Amino acid sequence: MAERVLVIGSGGREHALAWKLSQSPHVQQVLVAPGNAGTANSGKIINSEVSVNNHTILAQYCKDHNVGLVVVGPEVPLAAGIVDDLTAAGVSCFGPSAKAAQLEASKSFSKSFMERHNIPTARWSSFTDPQDACRYIRGAEFPALVVKASGLAAGKGVVVARDKDEACQAVVDIMKDKAFGSAGETVVVEELLEGEEVSCLCFSDGVTVSPMPPAQDHKRLLDGDQGPNTGGMGAYCPTPQVNTSSFTSWIN
Repeated sequence: MAERVLVIGSGGREHALAWKLSQSPHVQQVLVAPGNAGTANSGKIINSEVSVNNHTILAQYCKDHNVGLVVVGPEVPLAAGIVDDLTAAGVSCFGPSAKAAQLEASKSFSKSFMERHNIPTARWSSFTDPQDACRYIRGAEFPALVVKASGLAAGKGVVVARDKDEACQAVVDIMKDKAFGSAGETVVVEELLEGEEVSCLCFSDGVTVSPMPPAQDHKRLLDGDQGPNTGGMGAYCPTPQVNTSSFTSWIN
């Protein structure tokens, strides 16, 4: 039976999700809230003006418009518990609970999780006091030059410093001057790691895992990665740093 699907979000990620969902013979129509120019009146895909912040109104909208599934893209509504609230209201939803979304929404939580489960990660510590953070930066036995706002900052909340002075200034900018708002109430200071970075993203229903091809993301402005982080300057896939077939075999 054909169903109506609602995709939450407004970026390229949500456009890709809507585009792929629209190809399914099981899907009659894909609504995107709030969507963007690319998802406006594109075949089966149309934008919706329903508020995604009021979960009670959103749940009623889904029932009134026979939405059989909600797919959530952005981190902010996931961290706000949109999946928990819609599920409790009887609306089927694809996305992690607010508790699980902490892996993305809180860098401090994520680093603690990795440490607790022996998942390799850069050496680190988190702070709520800027003076403590600067003391850690200056006294660490390794280059503690990566300063991160622990909360969600639209992909921009990371400073890769060239030296300890710049790292301490980043702490001040984030914690005292609120460069990233409330996302910087806690900062994570990490060891600087050199090398290539590859993103390996997967879809999961909680039991099975379906990997996407590895991709490389370029987030910093200016040639040679000399500028600040952006929300994502660009990415390419496949990436030569990872053999796709070997990666898929490893995941399976």
